[in-house]
Amino acid sequence: MKLDPLETLSLETPAPHVLVVRLNRPAVSNALNTQMGLDLYSVWSGLFQDAGDIRCVVFAAAGDRAFCGGGDLKERNGMTDEAWRRQHEIFERAFWAQLDCPIPIIAAVSGHAYAGGLEMVLASDFAYGVDTARFALTEVTIGIMPGAGGTQTLPRVVGERRAKEIILAGKPFTAAQAADWGILNSVCTREELWPAVMETATAIAGNAPLSVRQAKKSIHFGLQMDIRTALRFEIEAYNHLVGTEDRIEGIRSFNEKRKPVFKGR
Repeated sequence: MKLDPLETLSLETPAPHVLVVRLNRPAVSNALNTQMGLDLYSVWSGLFQDAGDIRCVVFAAAGDRAFCGGGDLKERNGMTDEAWRRQHEIFERAFWAQLDCPIPIIAAVSGHAYAGGLEMVLASDFAYGVDTARFALTEVTIGIMPGAGGTQTLPRVVGERRAKEIILAGKPFTAAQAADWGILNSVCTREELWPAVMETATAIAGNAPLSVRQAKKSIHFGLQMDIRTALRFEIEAYNHLVGTEDRIEGIRSFNEKRKPVFKGR
């Protein structure tokens, strides 16, 4: 995958096989504007088409104040209905491309995540966050509703009744509550966040990449099936790995008492 410069995102590879995708509009709380939607779609769809040697993504944001404050309401001020719908379709495509990304995505939430910001966290595979972060889906307070997956991803994480409370009241909640409800896997101090995220990201990137992809796919799609169909789907995913070079390398390295060298083949 080419790490071409993007207007609203910064991309870097701080460790082997780990890509950091960073929202980069800190002056406006990394608000989601049209260009950011286009840039995010480009990155997520690019990873779907050809991830190259990337095996794990860390989804982060510039600045400590906010991960993402939601949609850029200044850009949206005065938009016609048609322009609003066209812009939102860009956002929809970006969020769906994130959900479809075969590479594991860890959200590193360094600040507040409101509205579309929280929806991006929910579209990640899992998330770590700082203890000072606040979260909310505030769309109903300005006359709209979550439209980038929030009414679907949130109840799948926190349950229907909790999701209704969060979405219908539009009230912020704390990082500790987000962890209790399953939105965050871990709550860290600001100093702890990046080392913790990178430790997990490098662990994932060090595992057999085809195995990681198949396991992610099995979990994601299996949860949408009845248990018997899901178990059959799991075995289909498993059997795709039996004939791979990485499976042979994994067994050989174990018996030779050395670290495996996975090639993604």
